[in-house]
Amino acid sequence: MPGRVFITAAEVSGDLHASHLIRALRDASHDLLIEGHGGPRMRQAGATIHHETTANAAMGVSALGRVREMLGLVRWTKRYFRKNRPDLHICVDSPALNFHFAKLAHAAGVPVLYYVAPQLWAWREGRMKKLRKWVDRMACILPFEEGYFRGHAVEATFVGHPLFDELHKTPPGEAASAPGSSSPSHPIVGLLAGSRKSEAAKNFPRMLAVAERIRGRFANVKFLLPTTEATDPIVRGAVGAIPPSSILHPPSSYFDIQPNTFDQAVPRCDLVITVSGTATLHVALHGTPMIIVYHGNPLLWNALGRWLIKTRTYGLINLLAADPLLAASGRVTPAMHVAPEFIPWYGPTDPVADHAIDLLEHPEKLAAQRARLAELVGRLSHPGASANAARMAMEMMAERTGK
Repeated sequence: MPGRVFITAAEVSGDLHASHLIRALRDASHDLLIEGHGGPRMRQAGATIHHETTANAAMGVSALGRVREMLGLVRWTKRYFRKNRPDLHICVDSPALNFHFAKLAHAAGVPVLYYVAPQLWAWREGRMKKLRKWVDRMACILPFEEGYFRGHAVEATFVGHPLFDELHKTPPGEAASAPGSSSPSHPIVGLLAGSRKSEAAKNFPRMLAVAERIRGRFANVKFLLPTTEATDPIVRGAVGAIPPSSILHPPSSYFDIQPNTFDQAVPRCDLVITVSGTATLHVALHGTPMIIVYHGNPLLWNALGRWLIKTRTYGLINLLAADPLLAASGRVTPAMHVAPEFIPWYGPTDPVADHAIDLLEHPEKLAAQRARLAELVGRLSHPGASANAARMAMEMMAERTGK
């Protein structure tokens, strides 16, 4: 009887990572039954998707609206497992959802593999006890996470970052040798508002304020705005609403908005202003200097965030570039950053604008960041995360069945 794998993912990125894992599992065993909750990429990879979970993906407070949906999924899955118990449950990222599924699977006697570890080293480390109880093995995508989780008695293995499996790019370092623009007086600046509608709504209006300051210093600046299906209406709406009194008017003179053109636009840029997340590593692969931002609600941050989140570095590339012990302990300081970051980003936008203008006025600073990015990517660019995670999954099923 073929093995049965159940996979749960709740974000667009998790759906993508899971799809590559599914293909790697298919390569390892053609007769696996793979099913779960996820999105279109998982379905395209050959999994049976019982419930779509990525269409309404959100972060932060807006994610609270998914509680009813999540509880319904958990109840449905509990009933399903009674009649169709899998041999392995794989949780992909999204701890708000997947901690519930890990608990459910553990209670049903199903081993659990967690792929893309929850960032307990950054906040809510108190959940480690639950992780130890409900998760059998952890597939980590950040190098320092293996030691961190093993230090807390969780069986963890660094498998690599799936982004290196998913991108077709120039070899590390090649993009870093050539800036995007040939003329410092005609800079090209990318504004990357994220992949989610909620991210763009919070961050892009502030990016436009920064763009106006940059335009005040560089009359011939061009802005490239690669968007996603979710963010394109937000970005176009904000650009279209630029008033005639703005120095960015008419917008068509300064903004080039193109959906799904990330890998074409970013290498052309001298500098990008990007939201935090996997996008920072994606930008680094192209050797493009960046400033990292992410809007935060000042009331929530000061009331809860600064007490719950122990790290003060959030940009993925800054964490990857740091000493593993410092990264895991949350003691990475701004002086160690490869790229400047402004997180949480609230209040005046002038500090980001000032920093962007300073970088564009000093090509040697841009070159220095490109060199550091090339060194970082050279160390990390090792494809194989999906195959490594699939190998762990097959080992766990073999242990269960005795085959």
